[in-house]
Amino acid sequence: MTTTQVTLVQIDNYGPWTTTPEPRREMDLQTLQSRLFADVAQFLGHRDAYVFFTRFDNMIAVTNGVDGAAHATLQESIGNRYPVSVSLGTAVAERPVDALEAANRRLQTAGSAQDESRTEVLAGEYLSETNRSDLQVAHFDVVNATGKYTDRLNEFDTFINIERAYGSLMRHLREAHGALSFFVGGDNVVAVCPDLPETAFSAAVDHVQEDVDIELQVGVGQGASAHEAGFAAKHALEDCRHAGTSVELFGAPAVSD
Repeated sequence: MTTTQVTLVQIDNYGPWTTTPEPRREMDLQTLQSRLFADVAQFLGHRDAYVFFTRFDNMIAVTNGVDGAAHATLQESIGNRYPVSVSLGTAVAERPVDALEAANRRLQTAGSAQDESRTEVLAGEYLSETNRSDLQVAHFDVVNATGKYTDRLNEFDTFINIERAYGSLMRHLREAHGALSFFVGGDNVVAVCPDLPETAFSAAVDHVQEDVDIELQVGVGQGASAHEAGFAAKHALEDCRHAGTSVELFGAPAVSD
């Protein structure tokens, strides 16, 4: 059995802030969002966690191994360096979507995302050293995306095709298994999953092929942290590329620094 710790990072009162005292320049907002994501990703990445930008004003992190004190430090650091603050909700569950639902509820119970009086909520439960277990990460990519799309189509049409594959995959894994899938650039999607067998990943690849006529391949890994599981998934994906297979499980584990 796998267990996933999920943290929701939510900018406090962001919508009203972007229009007060008047609407702010869009590229200034895009710059702030990208820098904030980079800082959160760097902070959590140094602790072997993963963070995904989703809508930028909300980010979803997989934080197995990151305790409450580290979450508090992240929150304080952002508050000291940005004109906005963030609230953090954390929860633990076998299915990643259930952990996210619980993390969301912790913030929603404290108030609306656009409530100016709800700031810097820090609420959650964290996996302890005694109840930690592995999590499962799957790394998907589009088979021969360069030859089929990048070198043949304009960039916008290429992006449309990649997004079609991502949309089909994320909905399937969410509805069938309670997994959370995230586009991570290029033609790559990282999915955080409960403990699924090889047949579930084969079914996901087949679903996308049938739904949007795009061919995927996937490597799957497990580990004590998102980094460890994700690194094993990357190795398994390389096995797919070398062997010409669509699914490979449990590549080489991450090497400790």
